[in-house]
Amino acid sequence: MKILVDTMGGDKAPEEIIMGALEASKDLDVEIILVGNEEKIKPYLQVSEKIEIVNAKEVITNDDQPVKAIRQKKESSIVKGLRLLKEGKAQAMVSAGSTGALMAGGLFTLGRLKGIDRPAIATLFPTDKDPLLLLDIGANSEVKPQNLVQFALMGDIYAKELMSKKNPRVGLMNIGIEEEKGNSTIKTAYANLKQIKGINFIGNIEARNIFDGNADVVVCDGFTGNIFLKTVEGFGLYLFNRLKREISSNVAYSLGAKIVKPAINNVRASIDYSEYGGAMFFGIDGVLIKCHGSSDRKAIANGIKAAIRFTRANISEKLKKCLEMNSEKEK
Repeated sequence: MKILVDTMGGDKAPEEIIMGALEASKDLDVEIILVGNEEKIKPYLQVSEKIEIVNAKEVITNDDQPVKAIRQKKESSIVKGLRLLKEGKAQAMVSAGSTGALMAGGLFTLGRLKGIDRPAIATLFPTDKDPLLLLDIGANSEVKPQNLVQFALMGDIYAKELMSKKNPRVGLMNIGIEEEKGNSTIKTAYANLKQIKGINFIGNIEARNIFDGNADVVVCDGFTGNIFLKTVEGFGLYLFNRLKREISSNVAYSLGAKIVKPAINNVRASIDYSEYGGAMFFGIDGVLIKCHGSSDRKAIANGIKAAIRFTRANISEKLKKCLEMNSEKEK
């Protein structure tokens, strides 16, 4: 299996991206193709390391207008990587680069799955029970009701195929659990989801109840999902930093902390984005993994692991097949 890695995307590129890719290549049965500026990549490689490099002299930054950048920066690591993925030179691509550029490039180069108007980015969240799949977390700031329905369909398929859920519980993130709550988009999506027999729709879910574990899939627009994601990340950092300060301020607390340290570390790991690696673009015809913009080598290595997992599970083809079957049933 071959995995493309965009070495120029992310806040810590190229060093941390390359180091993460090298770690993955040593620990996993996978071939890595590094895409980026060859002159900046080579200093991090040992002579003995057999890593393929695809030279890409241009970089698409977060300041670039996504569609314009994809059309004009043909020599960028994102565009070259996606082109190689389309040509079948690799089975998946991992990037911590611009979400907008990856979305636009994925649509232009790889295309979308039949039955999906707007792809979504999906990621797993820890809960008091099993992990929960949340989508969209940043690909679409504005959506129509049918987009939310399509997100639910894709989430339902993923939960069945990769989470071993026979009848996944699908919820709609909203400001209240009542059916009449929310804006017109949410209300219409709610009504439409109720009518779909193949989905176990359990109604609205408030953000504070996400971690209860009473749903397997939760859908929302990318604006809401991204704010939720970053709020959880920020509060998690605040909580552990505050706890650290409190412990260090008192000798008795410090002694007690040694006893509960393993438990604290377990909780920290459960909400650490680097442990989850990357999020997949659902609805794009191929395995495209988006890593956090602040990803370090650990996160990149885990992103590559996620790419391998999605590829081996053949999730893109399963989504395509299930969506086509659902489309036939509606005719």
